[in-house]
Amino acid sequence: MPHGSLSIPARLCLLAWDPTGAEAADAAHLVRAGALAELARRGLLTDEDGIATPVDMDSLTGDAPLDGLLELVRESRPHSWRAWVPLHARVTADAVREQLTAEGWLRAEKKRVLGVFPSVEHVLERTDAVETLREEARQVWEGVAQVSGASGADAAVVALAVAGGVRGVVGDGGREGRRERYRARVEELVGLSGESWVLGELVAALGSELRVTRSAG
Repeated sequence: MPHGSLSIPARLCLLAWDPTGAEAADAAHLVRAGALAELARRGLLTDEDGIATPVDMDSLTGDAPLDGLLELVRESRPHSWRAWVPLHARVTADAVREQLTAEGWLRAEKKRVLGVFPSVEHVLERTDAVETLREEARQVWEGVAQVSGASGADAAVVALAVAGGVRGVVGDGGREGRRERYRARVEELVGLSGESWVLGELVAALGSELRVTRSAG
């Protein structure tokens, strides 16, 4: 994928963005799951009996959203991977959004709510690059692009995106009409990610969150 130095949560944030340029309304849990997966892949969070556990109290990534989450995990009581997906997820999502704005992927536009209250709306700036990201993700999902250990992050991104209901990767027909194939492909991508147990927990958490959101709607 042409993602350069983009982290897993940053790529998920962009994939979840509406192709028209409007901000995704409910991507916070998806972005948080991506941040947890990234920290696990970098060896800064490890699993201890189902608990997301920092490997030490000092290491940093140099990536502000990731370091913010790492600090939050260190300062909080122990939680499972699934519990961390929704817990204060907006903090991570906002940090990733600001990072993408600073790097030119998003654009902040000032506006006034009801003509009085100042507000900032973020819109997609690099639409062509994001569409390329989306097409590459579709190729990984469909098995067109090869995924090896070196590109396990791609497998993690696509597995989480599909579990989180990102429509630009697989349509509703793929989810409902070919359910068994859908499950098998997600499991295959989880296995290729390099962090299969942790990613499996995060995928399961997103699947649960998606069902709750849809049933509530």
